[in-house]
Amino acid sequence: MDTRLLVWLCTIAALSGTRSPAAAAGRSCADTRQVYSEKGYSTSTAPVTQISGEHLRLCPQDYTCCSSQMEETLSLQSERDFLKAIEDNSQFLLTTFTQRHRRFDEFFRELIDLSEKSMNQMFTKTYGRLFTQNTHVFQELFVELRRYYSGGSVSLTEVFSDFWSGLVERVFSLVNPQYQFSDDYLECVSKHTEQLQPFGDVPRKLRVQVSRAFIAARALSQGLAFGRDMVNTAKKQLTADSECVRGLMRQWYCPLCRGLPFLRPCHSLCLNVMKGCLANQAELDTEWNNFIDALYVVSEKLEGPFNFELAADSISVKVSEAIMHMQENSVSISRKVFQGCGNPSPARNKRSPSESGGNRKPFRTYTPEEKPTTAAGTNLDRLVTELKERLRPMRSFWVSLPHTICNDERMAADVTNEDRCWNGQTRGRYLPDVTGNGLASQINNPEVEVDIARPDVKVKQLIVDLKVVTNKLKHAERGQDINFIDIIISGEEGSGSGGGD
Repeated sequence: MDTRLLVWLCTIAALSGTRSPAAAAGRSCADTRQVYSEKGYSTSTAPVTQISGEHLRLCPQDYTCCSSQMEETLSLQSERDFLKAIEDNSQFLLTTFTQRHRRFDEFFRELIDLSEKSMNQMFTKTYGRLFTQNTHVFQELFVELRRYYSGGSVSLTEVFSDFWSGLVERVFSLVNPQYQFSDDYLECVSKHTEQLQPFGDVPRKLRVQVSRAFIAARALSQGLAFGRDMVNTAKKQLTADSECVRGLMRQWYCPLCRGLPFLRPCHSLCLNVMKGCLANQAELDTEWNNFIDALYVVSEKLEGPFNFELAADSISVKVSEAIMHMQENSVSISRKVFQGCGNPSPARNKRSPSESGGNRKPFRTYTPEEKPTTAAGTNLDRLVTELKERLRPMRSFWVSLPHTICNDERMAADVTNEDRCWNGQTRGRYLPDVTGNGLASQINNPEVEVDIARPDVKVKQLIVDLKVVTNKLKHAERGQDINFIDIIISGEEGSGSGGGD
């Protein structure tokens, strides 16, 4: 061969970056050793210069800076990096659900306390000893309301029915001080309550207003607690199988073994690996979005037609209106009772008008300026606004997770850097198409082999749990209550509780 031609060919080979086996074998692994050491690993098994890669199981078997032990160590590191990425990106969900649940729960509970305190103060001022002697009737109402909110098996319809029945007996005695009533007689009075409607339409209005508000408040509190527990459970259950680890290793640490420690995987390569590893989690998308949407609507209802603040404030006002209505119509009501239950016995010692409530003081409630401040340090409108702002970004979280991770510059090259990234074999453009979302779409995933015929059983259970809670929230949107079902997520209790953290 002509000497000049030989020189020209050698020059072209050198300029094109082609390395002879001898040159590749002698290339320094200093950068790889430094990065490996910075991760906390000993470099005792790390080659000083590149060696033949026939021993590699996961990375391309080209000349390499990794021993078998290094490859095994880095494959485990890739799994830890993956799980940490999930942890970091789901922290927003966990923090939001935890903090919002605590704040709403504190807020709702304190409003109930303030409502009871307001009634005690105002009724003591208005009715004096007549109220304090019968305070247990009102206390029992709030005991049952708290029990309902906390997740107890309580019928609000029965709670209010019992309350009005107890109240009518006592008010009837007070407006008829000239008579003495036996327990049997008063029981007869309470049985005629629905027919007589001694309190007018107030009981129905109060029951509807308070029931809708409490149903929505309890559903929202339970929904936020469920969201917190569900995210925690999904994180704990997530693992990387051998095929996923293979893909993770090939994209994140095979460049390191190749002597290119600062080369990031191509964006599309990263997406295919993540979509394969998170194929089952993507199946949560539909029911997760339904759950988030239902939380959003219930929160809107709470600041609108099912306003919890107004409902809690109105209890004492409505009860006072009911008592006034019965007092003002006591003559006609008493006449009807006497017709149905018989004539009562005259009282031995007649009570004075003041004892019977004749000197009742005008009743008043809060003006807007006097509205109490709760320990939660805010009002309902602000709480709902803050919650809605945090719920919006949660939609499509699970199906978007591969994109979220791969958009991190620490995890993958920028999408515009298609020619200067790791394509799974070397530096260059990644050619395969990006697969779709979900389990079925992974049948042609070029990076992670996924068994699409075997959905993750634990993820399927989470989908069922999401459906149950969403159904409860949708009922609450319409002001309807359903028997409370305590959702237990994979052995973790308390997700349905309205209790505080």
